[in-house]
Amino acid sequence: MKVLIVDDEPDIRRIARLSLARIGGMDVVEASTGDEALRKAHAERPDAILLDVMMAGRDGPSTMAALQSDPATAAIPVVFLTAKDTATEVEHLRSLGAVGVLTKPFAPMKLPADLRAAMAGASPGRAEGAR
Repeated sequence: MKVLIVDDEPDIRRIARLSLARIGGMDVVEASTGDEALRKAHAERPDAILLDVMMAGRDGPSTMAALQSDPATAAIPVVFLTAKDTATEVEHLRSLGAVGVLTKPFAPMKLPADLRAAMAGASPGRAEGAR
């Protein structure tokens, strides 16, 4: 499985990349902005996008809207990554079309399993069980 990680924090991208690649055996592509994510989604055709909600410039929800409006990327499942894990926030992000919502900070040892569970529609870790 190829995953595009989109986060403006280099440390988050690095930890997620190491976790998904080494523990999860996934191919990982990184983007630091929403605009870069749009370009990489076209070029790389990932199986999933792990997308930060709050980023400078184009934020996660507007990046997702752009992905959904493009026939070439509309079918790529998006899992949001957010520090706001209230039930209201999770419900809002899912209403935008996300297949799942994972929370920061995430457990690097569990991230691959949590991402796979979100992709399968299950309730991974703290992600879907918002407080």
